[in-house]
Amino acid sequence: MQKESKTQTAPRIKITKMPRIAGVNIPENKRIEIALTYIYGIGNSLSKKILTELKIDVNKKASVLTPEEVNILKDFIEKNHKIEGDLRRQVMLNVKRLKDIGAWRGLRHIKGLPVRGQRTKTNNRTVRGNVRKTMGSGRKPAAAPT
Repeated sequence: MQKESKTQTAPRIKITKMPRIAGVNIPENKRIEIALTYIYGIGNSLSKKILTELKIDVNKKASVLTPEEVNILKDFIEKNHKIEGDLRRQVMLNVKRLKDIGAWRGLRHIKGLPVRGQRTKTNNRTVRGNVRKTMGSGRKPAAAPT
C-alpha cells in the first residue's frame, strides 16, 4: 500500500500595512475610534471628536482606511493636537516646575505619594513601600515531634 502524501497549502493571509500616525503603529484589526487611542494624548472622547470632524465612520476598521483618509487623519492630528513626545515633554516640564518652586504637589511628586488628595492610611501601600502580607487564619501549628 502506498501512503498518500497530504500536502497542505498554507492559507493566504492578507497582509496590510499598519497605519502609522504620529510615529505610532495603530492596530489594524480594531475600529479606528479605538485604534486612535493608542496614541499618547488621544482618548475616547477626542478620538470621536476628530473622526466626526473629518467625517470618517467611527465603526470602520483601521485596515479598511484608504491612504487618503490616513493622510487626512495624520495631518489633522499633528496640526491641531499636542500628542506623543511634545505632550510628554510638556507634562514632564510641568511636574519639574512644581518641584522647583517647592509647591505641595511638587513635594508629593518628589516623595512618590498621591498628588490629588487621595487617602494614604489604607490605600497606596505599594507606592509607599509598605507591603503587608495578610495572614490567613493564624500561624501554622508547630511540627509535631516524631
